[in-house]
Amino acid sequence: MSIIVNLDVMMAKRKISLNELSEKVDITPANLSILKTGKAKAIRFSTLEALCQELDCQPGDILEFKND
Repeated sequence: MSIIVNLDVMMAKRKISLNELSEKVDITPANLSILKTGKAKAIRFSTLEALCQELDCQPGDILEFKND
């Protein structure tokens, strides 16, 4: 079982760069990159909320559960 992070997909759909998004949601580019590549072990609800607000999406658009 695993959680898939589709942040890169949503960023591409909204045509927003990593640096631009990191500035808008007040996250360092390094931390956003870790999240984007799926290497993050956790995400705060406040961060998820800020990403959803900026990308105009739902949490399920960014996070996906796959049963291996």
